[in-house]
Amino acid sequence: MVSADSAKTKPVFSPAPGTMPTACIALADGSVFYGRGFGAEGVAVAELCFNTAMTGYQEIMTDPSYAGQVVTFTFPHIGNTGINAEDDESNDPVAAGMVVKWDPTAPSNWRAAETLGAWLARRGRIGLGGVDTRRLTRAIRRQGAPHCAIQHAADGQFDVAALQERARAWSGLVGLDLAKDVTCAQSYRWDEMRWAWPDGYPRRTGAGHKVVALDYGAKRNILRCLASAGCDVTVLPATATADEVLAHNPAGVFLSNGPGDPEATGAYAVPMIRDIMARTALPIFGICLGHQMLALALGGRTLKMNHGHHGANHPVKDIETGKVEITSMNHGFAVDGQSLPNGVIETHVSLFDGSNCGIRMQDRPVFSVQYHPEASPGPMDSTYLFDRFVAAMAATA
Repeated sequence: MVSADSAKTKPVFSPAPGTMPTACIALADGSVFYGRGFGAEGVAVAELCFNTAMTGYQEIMTDPSYAGQVVTFTFPHIGNTGINAEDDESNDPVAAGMVVKWDPTAPSNWRAAETLGAWLARRGRIGLGGVDTRRLTRAIRRQGAPHCAIQHAADGQFDVAALQERARAWSGLVGLDLAKDVTCAQSYRWDEMRWAWPDGYPRRTGAGHKVVALDYGAKRNILRCLASAGCDVTVLPATATADEVLAHNPAGVFLSNGPGDPEATGAYAVPMIRDIMARTALPIFGICLGHQMLALALGGRTLKMNHGHHGANHPVKDIETGKVEITSMNHGFAVDGQSLPNGVIETHVSLFDGSNCGIRMQDRPVFSVQYHPEASPGPMDSTYLFDRFVAAMAATA
């Protein structure tokens, strides 16, 4: 923790001379960045991360895995395709705020229904423009994902010392279970499939493999990919018990993405997964937090990363085939590949830092990946995982 005196020596970065700042971001180490606010006015406290994707800012902001985080976008052109309801990954933006290099421009896309700024304001989320995101990204890489307090004030009045103190006082994501905050309140059926020209999202009809999806913060496009692969999907809340899962007589179980510390969510998710595996031989497929839940249930460990993986250009190697996939990632915790017990095989690794990106059981159709195959940055590099899950259910039917 940085003292108040040492914080005073930290640099303060401002927008162009003559420009009145209407937004401020204060880091826990005392650093302060000024910019121009858009979206909602107010204050938010969260972990600061950066995302290197060049597209998909709406999907990123509505991804439940970003709960408790402010996203710095390294790509400067944010807002130029506007906002449309079809691209939401959840009902509302979940990330606490966004930081961009250039002020959002007017949208230039035939699908745009409103501007980024108007959407953020309507949904109560803060945006900061005119910020030196290159310098901010270097700070995140150097010190690890820092705690921050952001404020948008149209009158340009900021209590910087109070913002710095709020950033330092925030408890952080370690030990924090956020899945309970973003999960569904009750079970529901899902039949919407992947977007297709010209009709948008078609509905799945006919028989399908019954899948129970545990919602730790599920992205809609993951559920669409399951439906498109031939799954009859029922979504249950994160806290569902094994009895509640098995009451649906599923052919397979899916563990979704989500935010927060996997060990905290694992307090209730891990016993449920172990109970299902003890009582059945059902195929299980996990993505992101679901991958971490599965690893913990199998006896592995997770750890907090320095600044995490957030972007749509992450190369991942399939160890068993030698294939390299270009993937989308969003995680600040990772499975410790060295902790995996006998009978659990590491299947994928990041080519950026060698961290674990996939596992499978040696003798059962149980597998998971850290990255997001539904996000399609490859674009189709990783869709085989949904087909693998369906094939496993067909083989065990």
